[in-house]
Amino acid sequence: MRVITGKYKGRHFDVPRSFKARPTTDFAKENLFNVLRSYVDFEAGPVALDLFAGTGSITLELLSRGCSRVVSVEKDAQHYGFIRSVVDKLQDLSADTIRADVFRYIEKCRERFDFIFADPPYALKELPQLPDLILSRPLLRPDGIFVLEHGQSNDFSTHPHFLEHRSYGSVNFSFFGSVESH
Repeated sequence: MRVITGKYKGRHFDVPRSFKARPTTDFAKENLFNVLRSYVDFEAGPVALDLFAGTGSITLELLSRGCSRVVSVEKDAQHYGFIRSVVDKLQDLSADTIRADVFRYIEKCRERFDFIFADPPYALKELPQLPDLILSRPLLRPDGIFVLEHGQSNDFSTHPHFLEHRSYGSVNFSFFGSVESH
């Protein structure tokens, strides 16, 4: 796993072979962040939330690009430990790694974010409800953006807060705007 750009550009971190997580490919990640530049002002130090953080690849990219704070939520103990170890190596105090169930975290969270990213397992039965679950709570700031990574079988284009869809091979991203910005 490598960081594509920003202050940690080029840093590599070896993901253990025993990981169950499916990291977002470098190709998809690079294209995602190219699109995000039109939605998120990374120079302004946005606050971000990375749900189902897995390997921490998106978290690291967000930290590298200038987020003032990134909260990563990961339930799996091994994945959580890996993200913590990488953040510790970087000595980046902007990262807050939380070992928790994403659904419980969303329910209890009182913080607001400029950008929320979720990369759940593509087979997660609750995946189709994630946009409503996240957008029905005051998690996203006005003019904030929520991006959901998903498989090809999901289509969110009729969702009232849907902005756009991007596909990079088998990786799909659906973009949603804040409820307050509509």
